[in-house]
Amino acid sequence: MPGSDWGERVFEAIAAAQVPLLVFLLTMGATAKVTTARSDIEPGTLTRLGPAVLVPERWRTPALVVCAGGELLLAAGLAMTTLPFFRWGVLAFFSLSVYVLLELRRRRPDAGCGCFGEVSARPIGVRSIGRTVALAVMAAGSIWVPMSGWNVVSGLSWTVIGAMAGGLVVLAVLSPELEEAFARLRYRAPCEQRPFSPDTALARLRSSALWRSHEPLLVTGQPEDSWRELCWRFFAYSGRLPDGEAIDVVFAVYLSGRRAPVRVALVRADGLPVPSLPESIPVSA
Repeated sequence: MPGSDWGERVFEAIAAAQVPLLVFLLTMGATAKVTTARSDIEPGTLTRLGPAVLVPERWRTPALVVCAGGELLLAAGLAMTTLPFFRWGVLAFFSLSVYVLLELRRRRPDAGCGCFGEVSARPIGVRSIGRTVALAVMAAGSIWVPMSGWNVVSGLSWTVIGAMAGGLVVLAVLSPELEEAFARLRYRAPCEQRPFSPDTALARLRSSALWRSHEPLLVTGQPEDSWRELCWRFFAYSGRLPDGEAIDVVFAVYLSGRRAPVRVALVRADGLPVPSLPESIPVSA
């Protein structure tokens, strides 16, 4: 049937469009990681980036370079060949990345994904995970495409161009790095050096779901202490658990992006965290 043939051609065009998109994203990610590894970045930055968080300190830069090398190898394989090794390798890479991001978000909620080097230092959120899931789906759809990335680009049709544009829009919406990049272009300074009003950070805190869920624990509505560390603004409150135990409730507000992450830690008088809150983060004394 003509309609069936047309639908099949559209599906094939959408699948083919994934290959150059994956090549582009892998190349961009690898280039950004190498740039970060070679640049004179602020001390401690690599302790907050995905691939580097998982290894000892002395191996963090080599780990970033190795990850970049793997991405470049996969990108070259997708661009120049149709070998199943590279197609399945890309699917395995992004599938593993989804697991790593979920684990990092649970264990190190202050760490960024490092997907595009130090510009990805923002704490891992739903958008970063959603982008990686979308890339894994794209990789799965590209496995049976009988063309290399170069062949797809050299024989572009309007259908493929439209599919590529749609994919780029989806990836852009799921990329918090764009906000950080625009902010850096505007302010000409990284988040850690950018001025940010404590009142604005406090307003962000009080509009968050974490504030509403923990407000009943607070003894007063005003913070007893507030300080800034890099891209975080901390607010410390006196609180009390339902059993009457006195605690400190410490909120942390990230200072970049329109929907900035908010974290909270409950700390006992002896300095130990209350174990019933898995979403807590370490807090400086």
